[in-house]
Amino acid sequence: MKQIVILASGSGSNAENIISFFKEKGSAEVSAVFTNKKTAGVLERCDRLKTAAFYFNRTAFSDSDGFVKLLKGLNPDLIVLAGFLWKIPTSLLKAFPNTIINIHPSLLPKYGGKGMYGAKVHQAVRENLESETGITIHYVNENYDEGAIIFQAKTRVEPSDDADSIAKKVHELEYEHFPRVIEKLLLKDGK
Repeated sequence: MKQIVILASGSGSNAENIISFFKEKGSAEVSAVFTNKKTAGVLERCDRLKTAAFYFNRTAFSDSDGFVKLLKGLNPDLIVLAGFLWKIPTSLLKAFPNTIINIHPSLLPKYGGKGMYGAKVHQAVRENLESETGITIHYVNENYDEGAIIFQAKTRVEPSDDADSIAKKVHELEYEHFPRVIEKLLLKDGK
C-alpha cells in the first residue's frame, strides 16, 4: 500500500481530512504525522484517528541526518506538508526528490514566500482587492512556495468578503482538492 507522511504545524484540519480520505478509500495510508509544535492540535486529531504522530524540535529537523533516516525507514511514497511552516532542509530535499508537496492558500506566485501563510495571505488578498484567490498545490524546493505547480483551484472574492470569509472559501477548496490531488500523484508513474 502507498505510504504518506504528513508534516503539520497547526490544528491539523487538512491532515485529518487526508487521513480520513485514505482510510475510506483504502488506496494509501498515512503512516505517520510529524509536527514541530508540542501543542499543535494535529497531535490530538491523530490520537483520535489512531494515527501515529510525533513531535520534533528544530535541531532534530535541520541539523542532523536523523530525521532523514527516520523518514527513509518509513519509506514514504509522498511527504505532504499540511500547514507546515518551516523551510525544508536541503538534506531532506535531496533524500526525497520530487516527493515532497505543499499546499498554499493563494494562487501562487501571488502571496507566497517567507512569512506568507494563513490569515496573512487572506488579509493581503483583501487589502489588494483581488477578485479571486484559491489554492496551489506544488512540489517543494529550496525556496518558499517556488516549486513546480501541480494543481490550482480558484474561488471568487466578493467585495463583501473579509479575511475570515476568504479563509473559509479557501479551506473548502483545500478539503475538496488536496486528498484527490495526493491520490492522483500516488497513482501517477507507478509512485
